[in-house]
Amino acid sequence: MKKIVFYISALVLMVVLATGCAKLPQVELDAAKASLESAKLVDANRYFPTEFNVLQDSLNAVTVALETEKSKTFFSRSYDVITEKLVKISADAEVLKSNVEERKAQVRAEVQESLVALTSLIDADKALLLKAPKGKEGKAALEAIQTDITVIEASVNEINTLISNGDYITAQDKVNASKTKAEAIKAELETAIAKVRKR
Repeated sequence: MKKIVFYISALVLMVVLATGCAKLPQVELDAAKASLESAKLVDANRYFPTEFNVLQDSLNAVTVALETEKSKTFFSRSYDVITEKLVKISADAEVLKSNVEERKAQVRAEVQESLVALTSLIDADKALLLKAPKGKEGKAALEAIQTDITVIEASVNEINTLISNGDYITAQDKVNASKTKAEAIKAELETAIAKVRKR
Protein backbone atom coordinates (compact mmCIF):
# COMPACT_ATOMS: atom_id res chain seq x y z
CA MET A 1 0.00 0.00 0.00
CA LYS A 2 2.83 2.36 0.87
CA LYS A 3 4.39 1.70 -2.54
CA ILE A 4 1.16 2.60 -4.33
CA VAL A 5 0.83 5.84 -2.34
CA PHE A 6 4.49 6.62 -3.14
CA TYR A 7 4.00 5.99 -6.88
CA ILE A 8 0.82 8.08 -6.96
CA SER A 9 2.56 10.88 -5.07
CA ALA A 10 5.52 10.70 -7.47
CA LEU A 11 3.16 10.74 -10.46
CA VAL A 12 1.25 13.76 -9.09
CA LEU A 13 4.56 15.54 -8.46
CA MET A 14 5.70 14.85 -12.04
CA VAL A 15 2.42 16.21 -13.44
CA VAL A 16 2.73 19.33 -11.27
CA LEU A 17 6.32 19.82 -12.39
CA ALA A 18 5.43 19.32 -16.04
CA THR A 19 2.55 21.78 -15.94
CA GLY A 20 4.17 24.21 -13.51
CA CYS A 21 7.36 24.52 -15.51
CA ALA A 22 5.69 26.35 -18.37
CA LYS A 23 7.42 26.42 -21.73
CA LEU A 24 9.14 29.68 -22.69
CA PRO A 25 7.33 31.16 -25.75
CA GLN A 26 10.57 31.54 -27.73
CA VAL A 27 8.90 30.75 -31.09
CA GLU A 28 6.26 33.44 -30.52
CA LEU A 29 8.90 35.93 -29.34
CA ASP A 30 11.04 35.32 -32.43
CA ALA A 31 7.96 35.59 -34.66
CA ALA A 32 6.94 38.93 -33.10
CA LYS A 33 10.46 40.33 -33.54
CA ALA A 34 10.61 39.08 -37.15
CA SER A 35 7.17 40.56 -37.95
CA LEU A 36 8.19 43.98 -36.64
CA GLU A 37 11.50 43.85 -38.50
CA SER A 38 9.67 42.81 -41.67
CA ALA A 39 7.21 45.72 -41.26
CA LYS A 40 10.14 48.10 -40.76
CA LEU A 41 11.75 46.89 -44.00
CA VAL A 42 8.72 48.13 -45.97
CA ASP A 43 8.79 51.48 -44.07
CA ALA A 44 5.80 50.82 -41.81
CA ASN A 45 7.69 52.75 -39.12
CA ARG A 46 7.70 55.83 -41.41
CA TYR A 47 4.19 55.60 -42.86
CA PHE A 48 2.54 54.52 -39.60
CA PRO A 49 4.94 55.88 -36.96
CA THR A 50 2.43 55.99 -34.09
CA GLU A 51 1.09 52.48 -34.67
CA PHE A 52 4.58 51.06 -35.22
CA ASN A 53 5.91 52.67 -32.02
CA VAL A 54 2.95 51.25 -30.05
CA LEU A 55 3.85 47.75 -31.30
CA GLN A 56 7.54 48.29 -30.54
CA ASP A 57 6.68 49.49 -27.02
CA SER A 58 4.38 46.47 -26.55
CA LEU A 59 7.16 44.11 -27.58
CA ASN A 60 9.57 45.82 -25.18
CA ALA A 61 7.03 45.54 -22.35
CA VAL A 62 6.39 41.86 -23.13
CA THR A 63 10.14 41.19 -23.17
CA VAL A 64 10.43 42.73 -19.69
CA ALA A 65 7.41 40.69 -18.50
CA LEU A 66 9.03 37.57 -19.95
CA GLU A 67 12.21 38.14 -17.94
CA THR A 68 10.12 38.76 -14.81
CA GLU A 69 8.22 35.51 -15.38
CA LYS A 70 11.46 33.57 -15.97
CA SER A 71 12.76 34.75 -12.59
CA LYS A 72 9.78 33.19 -10.76
CA THR A 73 9.87 29.69 -9.32
CA PHE A 74 8.95 27.02 -11.84
CA PHE A 75 5.73 26.25 -9.94
CA SER A 76 4.39 29.78 -10.38
CA ARG A 77 5.54 30.49 -13.95
CA SER A 78 2.89 31.07 -16.60
CA TYR A 79 3.53 32.36 -20.09
CA ASP A 80 -0.07 32.21 -21.33
CA VAL A 81 -0.76 35.98 -21.26
CA ILE A 82 2.69 36.75 -22.67
CA THR A 83 2.19 34.26 -25.49
CA GLU A 84 -1.19 35.83 -26.37
CA LYS A 85 0.39 39.30 -26.45
CA LEU A 86 3.24 38.10 -28.68
CA VAL A 87 0.79 36.49 -31.12
CA LYS A 88 -1.21 39.74 -31.21
CA ILE A 89 1.93 41.83 -31.86
CA SER A 90 2.83 39.55 -34.79
CA ALA A 91 -0.67 39.79 -36.24
CA ASP A 92 -0.84 43.59 -35.82
CA ALA A 93 2.59 44.02 -37.42
CA GLU A 94 1.43 41.99 -40.43
CA VAL A 95 -1.70 44.16 -40.75
CA LEU A 96 0.46 47.29 -40.59
CA LYS A 97 2.78 45.85 -43.24
CA SER A 98 -0.14 45.05 -45.55
CA ASN A 99 -1.43 48.65 -45.29
CA VAL A 100 1.87 50.33 -46.24
CA GLU A 101 1.36 50.27 -50.01
CA GLU A 102 -2.07 51.89 -49.71
CA ARG A 103 -0.66 54.57 -47.39
CA LYS A 104 2.27 55.19 -49.77
CA ALA A 105 -0.16 55.77 -52.64
CA GLN A 106 -2.17 58.16 -50.44
CA VAL A 107 0.93 60.15 -49.41
CA ARG A 108 2.13 60.24 -53.03
CA ALA A 109 -1.21 61.70 -54.15
CA GLU A 110 -1.03 64.30 -51.34
CA VAL A 111 2.52 65.26 -52.34
CA GLN A 112 1.60 65.65 -56.00
CA GLU A 113 -1.40 67.79 -55.06
CA SER A 114 0.79 69.97 -52.83
CA LEU A 115 3.37 70.21 -55.61
CA VAL A 116 0.75 71.71 -57.95
CA ALA A 117 -0.16 74.24 -55.24
CA LEU A 118 3.53 75.00 -54.66
CA THR A 119 4.12 75.65 -58.37
CA SER A 120 1.19 78.09 -58.39
CA LEU A 121 2.58 79.82 -55.30
CA ILE A 122 6.00 80.20 -56.95
CA ASP A 123 4.36 81.80 -60.01
CA ALA A 124 2.35 84.12 -57.75
CA ASP A 125 5.50 85.08 -55.80
CA LYS A 126 7.36 85.88 -59.02
CA ALA A 127 4.49 88.04 -60.28
CA LEU A 128 4.30 89.91 -56.96
CA LEU A 129 8.07 90.40 -56.94
CA LEU A 130 7.78 92.35 -60.21
CA LYS A 131 5.16 94.62 -58.64
CA ALA A 132 7.06 95.10 -55.36
CA PRO A 133 8.42 98.59 -54.48
CA LYS A 134 12.02 98.97 -55.67
CA GLY A 135 13.25 101.75 -53.37
CA LYS A 136 16.83 101.82 -52.03
CA GLU A 137 15.90 100.22 -48.69
CA GLY A 138 13.79 97.61 -50.48
CA LYS A 139 16.44 96.47 -52.96
CA ALA A 140 18.32 94.20 -50.54
CA ALA A 141 15.06 92.71 -49.26
CA LEU A 142 13.89 91.99 -52.83
CA GLU A 143 17.20 90.33 -53.68
CA ALA A 144 16.85 88.12 -50.59
CA ILE A 145 13.29 87.23 -51.61
CA GLN A 146 14.48 86.41 -55.14
CA THR A 147 17.10 84.08 -53.65
CA ASP A 148 14.43 82.39 -51.51
CA ILE A 149 12.21 81.89 -54.56
CA THR A 150 15.16 80.35 -56.47
CA VAL A 151 15.77 77.95 -53.56
CA ILE A 152 12.08 76.98 -53.53
CA GLU A 153 12.15 76.38 -57.30
CA ALA A 154 15.18 74.11 -56.84
CA SER A 155 13.29 72.18 -54.17
CA VAL A 156 10.62 71.30 -56.77
CA ASN A 157 13.23 69.27 -58.67
CA GLU A 158 14.37 67.60 -55.45
CA ILE A 159 10.77 66.74 -54.56
CA ASN A 160 10.22 65.21 -58.02
CA THR A 161 13.39 63.12 -57.58
CA LEU A 162 12.18 61.92 -54.16
CA ILE A 163 8.82 60.95 -55.69
CA SER A 164 10.62 59.04 -58.47
CA ASN A 165 12.67 57.20 -55.82
CA GLY A 166 9.52 56.31 -53.85
CA ASP A 167 10.52 58.35 -50.80
CA TYR A 168 7.11 59.99 -50.36
CA ILE A 169 7.48 60.86 -46.66
CA THR A 170 10.62 62.95 -47.25
CA ALA A 171 8.98 64.47 -50.33
CA GLN A 172 5.94 65.38 -48.23
CA ASP A 173 8.09 67.05 -45.56
CA LYS A 174 10.00 69.00 -48.21
CA VAL A 175 6.93 70.13 -50.17
CA ASN A 176 5.19 71.27 -46.96
CA ALA A 177 8.25 73.26 -45.86
CA SER A 178 8.57 74.85 -49.32
CA LYS A 179 4.87 75.71 -49.39
CA THR A 180 5.08 77.38 -45.99
CA LYS A 181 8.07 79.45 -47.17
CA ALA A 182 6.36 80.38 -50.46
CA GLU A 183 3.19 81.43 -48.58
CA ALA A 184 5.27 83.60 -46.22
CA ILE A 185 6.96 85.30 -49.22
CA LYS A 186 3.57 85.92 -50.83
CA ALA A 187 2.22 87.51 -47.64
CA GLU A 188 5.37 89.65 -47.25
CA LEU A 189 5.18 90.93 -50.84
CA GLU A 190 1.45 91.60 -50.65
CA THR A 191 1.98 93.63 -47.46
CA ALA A 192 4.81 95.66 -49.08
CA ILE A 193 2.71 96.37 -52.19
CA ALA A 194 -0.33 97.34 -50.08
CA LYS A 195 1.77 99.84 -48.08
CA VAL A 196 2.95 101.58 -51.26
CA ARG A 197 -0.63 101.82 -52.57
CA LYS A 198 -1.81 103.49 -49.35
CA ARG A 199 0.70 106.32 -49.68
